[in-house]
Amino acid sequence: MNGWGQISKPKETGENTDSPDDGELSRETVFKTLGSRRRRYVLHYLTQVDGPVTVRDLSEQIAAWEHHIERRVVTPKQRKRVYTALHQTHLPTMDRLGVIEYDKDRGTVAVTDHVQTFEVYLDVVPQDDIPWSQFYLILGSVLSVLVVVAALGFPPFSYVGGFGYAVFVAVSFTAAGVIHTIRDRRTLIGSTAVPPEIEPPQELAEYP
Repeated sequence: MNGWGQISKPKETGENTDSPDDGELSRETVFKTLGSRRRRYVLHYLTQVDGPVTVRDLSEQIAAWEHHIERRVVTPKQRKRVYTALHQTHLPTMDRLGVIEYDKDRGTVAVTDHVQTFEVYLDVVPQDDIPWSQFYLILGSVLSVLVVVAALGFPPFSYVGGFGYAVFVAVSFTAAGVIHTIRDRRTLIGSTAVPPEIEPPQELAEYP
């Protein structure tokens, strides 16, 4: 289970459905972008910097993330491999979709205002993380059973009054909500030093 949400796969129209005046990207564009780990890395890095960056710097940082090493120890071969893929495939595609602005002559890249769209679609959950829908179901079930047992008069649960249980339930859900919110912020693109390792759902993985 993952936290990408229930997004149906868009129909293939053969046309770019985005418009510069729309203020947001189409669902198909989001799928095409998030379906590639390197494109997610591009967005993650660009949203952390202020203004355009060089493709060289971008390639070096992505190579560091992919090899789980410090940026300063990235080898020229590792950087060049990423640079070639970005230059030939990923950056032109993202530029055409309106996700970034890629200046081939200057060798610079910058995000567009459309990047905010990804905060709507991207509710990612790292591998081995908590499936929150199941967590809230279990939490609600446990608290419900606890209240029912107390209401039936079984000690020691019956020793606590109704107000005490109301406070306990409220505090439990508030605490869970706070933790959930903090973890969600850590999985948004650009919100952490290192991109979250995620496994996209099948419909995203099918996009080249």
